[in-house]
Amino acid sequence: MDRQRAYLDYNATAPLLPAAREAMVAALDMPGNPSSVHAEGRAAREVVARAREAVARLCGAAPANVILTSGATEAACHVLTPDYRMGRASVRIETLFIGATEHPCVLRGGRFPAEAVRTLAVDADGVIDLEAARTAIAGRGEGQFMLALQLANSETGVVQPVRRMADIVHSAGGVMVVDAVQAAGRLPIDIEALGADFLFVSAHKIGGPKGIGALVSRGETFMPAPLIHGGGQEKSHRAGTENLPGIAGFGAAAEAAIEALPAMPDLASRRDMLEAWMRQTAPDVVFHGARVERLANTSYVSLPGLKAETAQIAFDMEGVAVSAGSACSSGKVGVSHVLKAMGADADLGAVRISLGPGTQQEDVIAFQKAFEKLNARRLSRLAGQNAA
Repeated sequence: MDRQRAYLDYNATAPLLPAAREAMVAALDMPGNPSSVHAEGRAAREVVARAREAVARLCGAAPANVILTSGATEAACHVLTPDYRMGRASVRIETLFIGATEHPCVLRGGRFPAEAVRTLAVDADGVIDLEAARTAIAGRGEGQFMLALQLANSETGVVQPVRRMADIVHSAGGVMVVDAVQAAGRLPIDIEALGADFLFVSAHKIGGPKGIGALVSRGETFMPAPLIHGGGQEKSHRAGTENLPGIAGFGAAAEAAIEALPAMPDLASRRDMLEAWMRQTAPDVVFHGARVERLANTSYVSLPGLKAETAQIAFDMEGVAVSAGSACSSGKVGVSHVLKAMGADADLGAVRISLGPGTQQEDVIAFQKAFEKLNARRLSRLAGQNAA
C-alpha cells in the first residue's frame, strides 16, 4: 500500500493480506485442474478443500455446505431465486422480502420478478422494523416466501437483529437469507446461531482477492436452482473450472479474519476516539447509526452544508481515501438509498470512514488534518452565506 496516502475505505475493499498473496502465488504455480484425477489435479483439489474448510470455519458452517462463487453478488443472485429443490421435488418461492437498506445486489431482487419483491422499512437508526416485518409477512397472501437481510450495513455499519428476524421468518414457514459480507471478520458468524438458512460472504472485504466469494447453506437438502450451468463443479451447484488462486487467497484471508476477531474492540475504541475528535472539531457533525450497535470499524458522517461527493474529492486531494457510500454505487448520480430509508438528508449524503487492522496512527492524523481544512472551508462558506 502507498504509505504516502491514508487508506480508510476497508468496507469497499480491504488491502490484500500478505498471507493471501503468498497463497495465491503458490496456487498460480500449480498446473493441475482440481477436477483432474492425476497427482497435479489432486494437489489442486486439496488447495480448494483447505480453503473451503477455512471459509466454513469463518461462517460456523460445515465445509460440505460452502459453494464457492465469483463473489457476493453472484452468491446473492444464486440464492435469491423463486426456484428451489427439496431433494427431487421442486419448490416455488412466491415472495421475496428485503430490508430497505440492503446492498444493491439484494435490492435488485436477484432472479425474482420485480412484482414479487417487497421492501421492509427501517427506523431512523437504520434498524429493521421487526413488527412491521411481522405484519407484512402475515399479510403476504398464499405461497412460500423468503426474507433477505444484512447482518451489517455496508454504509452505516449498523448491525441488524438477524436472529430475531429469523425466528419471525421461520415461525411463518419462510426461508432466511443473510448478507454477511460486511460482518465477516468483524463480527463472529455462526450460520446456526443466526438462524440463517443461507448466507453469503466475499473475500475482498477481509483481505482476500477480488472476484471470489461463497454461498453458505445450513444443509444440503433444500437448495436453489443453479445460476451457472455446465460441468459438475461445486456438486453441480456452480459450474466452471475453479479459480484456484482466488480460492487459495480466500482461504488464507478467512483464517486471518478468524484470528483478528479479538482485536475488534480495540478498533472500536480507535473509531470512537476519532468520532469524539470530529465532534469537538465540528460540533454539528452527524454520525448516522451511532445510537445502535455498529461494526467496530465504521463511521458514517455528514457535515451540514457540505455534500458528501465534495468532501470525498477534497479528502482524496489531501491523500485520504474514504467513500461517499457503497463502493457499488458511489460515483454514480443519485442519493444514498440507505440515508433515504433512514429519513436522513439523502441529498446531502455522508462520508464513510472504515478502518481496518492495517490502519496506522499516521493514517488517522492525515484524516484529521484533511478534516480540519475541509471543515474550515465549510464554516467560511456558511458564514459568507449567512452574511449575504
